[in-house]
Amino acid sequence: MDDNAESRNSVTEKHTVSLLKECANGCQMAISGVKQIRKFVTDEKLNDLLEAYGEKHKGFEKETVVQLGKHGATEDSPNKIAEISAWMSVEIGMLTHPDNHEAAKKMMDGCNMGIQSLSKYVNQYEDADEDAKNIAERIIKIEEDLMEEMKQFI
Repeated sequence: MDDNAESRNSVTEKHTVSLLKECANGCQMAISGVKQIRKFVTDEKLNDLLEAYGEKHKGFEKETVVQLGKHGATEDSPNKIAEISAWMSVEIGMLTHPDNHEAAKKMMDGCNMGIQSLSKYVNQYEDADEDAKNIAERIIKIEEDLMEEMKQFI
């Protein structure tokens, strides 16, 4: 293999692992956010919907961890500052407006952040392999779907 091919393979591997790690982190943040919001939800339909989407994120996290393992990598913990900031935003919002409408708005905000973040990483790690890009795109799609579902609770 020539040096250019090795270099391309190295970049692809680095981008793939980086994108998969961002997918895993995003799923962890989503799972945590759903769990936190559900403590405040009183509407059964909203609660069931959040539970279902939490499970979807758990499935994507597991799939991402398997893919990372194939590349000899493991998932990282989410950024602590981002975690604390998200937690505080939910807690303050829900303390000032403790209702299902606020819960839906907070979920929409989280979905929007997830969509923006993962879209940025898909573009940033453009040399990632197709499996990693596919996982990221499917996570973005479920974030978009959840955001759409939340509109009925606003």
